[in-house]
Amino acid sequence: MTPVPARPALVVFDLDGTLLDTHVDLVESLNHTIAALDLEPVSYDDLTHLVGQGARVMIERACRLRGHPLESDALPPLVERFVAHYAGNMPGRTEPYPGLVAAMDRLKSQGYRLAVCTNKMESLALGLLGKLDLTRYFDAITGGDSFEFRKPDARHLTGTVERAGGDITRTVMIGDSVNDIAVARNAGVPSIAVPFGYSDVPVSSLDPDVIITHFDELTPELVETLLREYAEKVAV
Repeated sequence: MTPVPARPALVVFDLDGTLLDTHVDLVESLNHTIAALDLEPVSYDDLTHLVGQGARVMIERACRLRGHPLESDALPPLVERFVAHYAGNMPGRTEPYPGLVAAMDRLKSQGYRLAVCTNKMESLALGLLGKLDLTRYFDAITGGDSFEFRKPDARHLTGTVERAGGDITRTVMIGDSVNDIAVARNAGVPSIAVPFGYSDVPVSSLDPDVIITHFDELTPELVETLLREYAEKVAV
């Protein structure tokens, strides 16, 4: 196995659609929320167009999709309704994607740091990961309300790296959608995309540095190769 350098890398994960398959619970809580407006439920097929910017934007998009644009003062009670339902039913049917836990064990055993950078509210991310007994893997967990900015703003990722005690030049971002690949590009770090999440376009069209189709492929060797090749590319 490849030895870890003196400065272990930091691997940063998106949450929904990357670490965890949350789609059933997101759809159920979203439909519970918009039922207050007597709107037709959304489906999993709609989810790829709705997620990525946190609960507020997801609710706004769902209402717009159902022909019911929201006034600004109508949103806060709907967000409260969503959060109460989602938090009250954790972990629901959410589960880690196949191979994830084994991949994190591989990385941690070799000294790598791990973190989560999600646009989900920090309290919901912490609660969900805690219910699934995954919090212990991460040196930092940041959400869409952890800072004054969120993905794809580079400062969300760089702030996460700082909280995790990492080095931005030794950081890799893993995600399933445009915000994840864009925040990596904006922060100047290499990206790994997974195609099994909630992107509304093929992840190959987002131009990530690497695509993995299963977490069995996430190894120290892959991380080190990606970091080396990325450093060589930007040095040209």
